[in-house]
Amino acid sequence: MTTACGQCGASCCCFEPDPEMGVAMLSRRQFLATGAAAVASRQIAAADKAAALKLRYILATPMYGYAPLAEIVPEAARVGATHIDIWPKVHGNQREQLDEMGEQAFAELLAGHQLRLGCITQYQLGPFGLQGEMRLAQRLGCELLVCGGRGPKDAVGKELKVAVAAFIEQLKPHLEVAEETGTTIAIENHANNLIDSPDSLKWLAELRPSKHLGIAFAPYHLPQDEKLQSDLIRALGNSIRMFYAWEHGMGCHKKLPKEQELMQMPGRGSFDFTPLLAALGDVKYDGWTEIFMHPVPRGVPILDSSDRITAEINRSRRYLEDRLPPG
Repeated sequence: MTTACGQCGASCCCFEPDPEMGVAMLSRRQFLATGAAAVASRQIAAADKAAALKLRYILATPMYGYAPLAEIVPEAARVGATHIDIWPKVHGNQREQLDEMGEQAFAELLAGHQLRLGCITQYQLGPFGLQGEMRLAQRLGCELLVCGGRGPKDAVGKELKVAVAAFIEQLKPHLEVAEETGTTIAIENHANNLIDSPDSLKWLAELRPSKHLGIAFAPYHLPQDEKLQSDLIRALGNSIRMFYAWEHGMGCHKKLPKEQELMQMPGRGSFDFTPLLAALGDVKYDGWTEIFMHPVPRGVPILDSSDRITAEINRSRRYLEDRLPPG
């Protein structure tokens, strides 16, 4: 016996009456469809879980000191990075190497290793000197430039908000070039500049007039308080475009035994990145993650061989991956 189907409206056998129960029972066809839907639902849930937070790694060239780009570039794939971040002197000299070899040769070197330029870090030029770098970045398919802020270093309260607003106003002509070139200027919360405190970061995120102005979030330069930092990440949301996997450890301004210097690397010091990674998952972070530290003196590699540097970055990467939030 067939009945009018509630799904298709036609006379069919999607539903079959049970003579004893007096109700429609699921046919084999409907049962299979229901089962398939359940499987699909589980697959979607599993995909959502897997995609809760996937870190996009970028390799900072100064981790290898002044090593030639031809030596550094092959290491990127070994640390799970698809892009590199080049720095100028004194931290590295890979930005100068780009000029020496020329844009075409640089692009060919990266392409030969299925790698791209993801960021140019330029503290020397600062936020008001990046227009040429933005045009270079555009030619090379790079979308991010990192630098520090400009303004009073000791402003607090209402004065801080006014100072951040003034800084952003000065940036507007440069943000127009960023929009034109498809790039983003990310300001790092660096010590001894306007953008160095949690409040300054919040004002920058709240007052920014364009998505082409972002934040490079450096845990090293903030109080080593995991709750404070994770709450701050949630407040800043999608304004964060670079996340430095970098803790304070024992600092980076005086020469220390190597084991103590390396405490800046994730998992070496006492700072727990787990709450920060959970917060990044909550805001659906899709920017870069850069495993980082500063050696003493600047410009030297963090360890005495490329193999050892790569192994150390991978040790930190395993630490981070083991602490990613569940879906």
